[in-house]
Amino acid sequence: MRSGTKINIKAFWLFSGIVFAALVINTFITGTIIYFLVESGIIIVSEEIETDAGRLIFHHAIFSVVFGIFISLAVTKIPFKPIRKLIDGMDGLAAGDFKTRLGFDGVMDKAPVFSEITESFNKMAQQLENTEMLRSDFINNFSHEFKTPIVSIAGFAKVLKKGNLSSEQQKEYLEIIESESMRLSAMATNVLNLTKVENQTILEETSVYNLSEQIRSCMLLLENKWSGKDIDFQLDFGEHNICANEELLKQVWINLLDNAIKFTPEKNTIQVRICEQGENLLVSVMNTGSEITLAQQEKVFNKFYQADESHSTAGNGIGLAVAKKIVELHKGQISVHSEKMITVFTAKLPKNI
Repeated sequence: MRSGTKINIKAFWLFSGIVFAALVINTFITGTIIYFLVESGIIIVSEEIETDAGRLIFHHAIFSVVFGIFISLAVTKIPFKPIRKLIDGMDGLAAGDFKTRLGFDGVMDKAPVFSEITESFNKMAQQLENTEMLRSDFINNFSHEFKTPIVSIAGFAKVLKKGNLSSEQQKEYLEIIESESMRLSAMATNVLNLTKVENQTILEETSVYNLSEQIRSCMLLLENKWSGKDIDFQLDFGEHNICANEELLKQVWINLLDNAIKFTPEKNTIQVRICEQGENLLVSVMNTGSEITLAQQEKVFNKFYQADESHSTAGNGIGLAVAKKIVELHKGQISVHSEKMITVFTAKLPKNI
């Protein structure tokens, strides 16, 4: 960045020097031509006019010099001060100081252009700072979440290796190892899915299929989770077709249903609804018994964010970020509304892309 700054300064000085030189050369040429025309007799003037012409040329020369100096200062000094501030701020962000903020003094601060630059720069810096905080929290949380199942698997594997266990104990320990292994696999899959969809800008492999049947299949995949909590499902939809990437949307429904199951207390209800709205389909998943605060609702789709800061529920804050990106790839929108111990996630998708 610094080397680039020096190059820009030289460019400004070179430009101002050229402007100044052009003005001086213009004065010299103009004076020479007039002098030549008068001396050669092509233009005949009286002594008084000749004197006035000389004065005019002299005044023109003085004006050119002054104007050249003014242009040099204006080009190199006046605009370059805020540019230097901007470059210094960018250097700070590049160095990892995301608390860097931009501000101009005096008249510059009130100018619309510099106000817009200040607002955009500070907004970018704030977003980078928030992302860095989330990333740092994610690394700490993910390390903890990742380490816990590994320790469990290693511990129960050692116990099994020693032997002298009843068949019931062996079965119980093997089930724990299987469950923790699946938990590790789910975390790794979420990270890979996020990387995949974030790098994807064009939606591929779309087809027309039965969306209602897909959601019912996703519910069956999660049967062990909701049946274990004795959760009741209310399905409020008929048969709806959609043109979309079937594999990607499957991840959205699994994430939304899994979250609803996770935060729904035992013996409560989850409602799934599909309705048409013009050329769009609205899919909503509502669970009872839990609530997301307004502050959490603003962050819930951010990468690495976990609404449950106590980590009493399994998860790593990636699933909803993946769901949001997939819905956006389908030119849709996803939102959350939560109050009075009821939470509703709604995905709005075009029926045909």
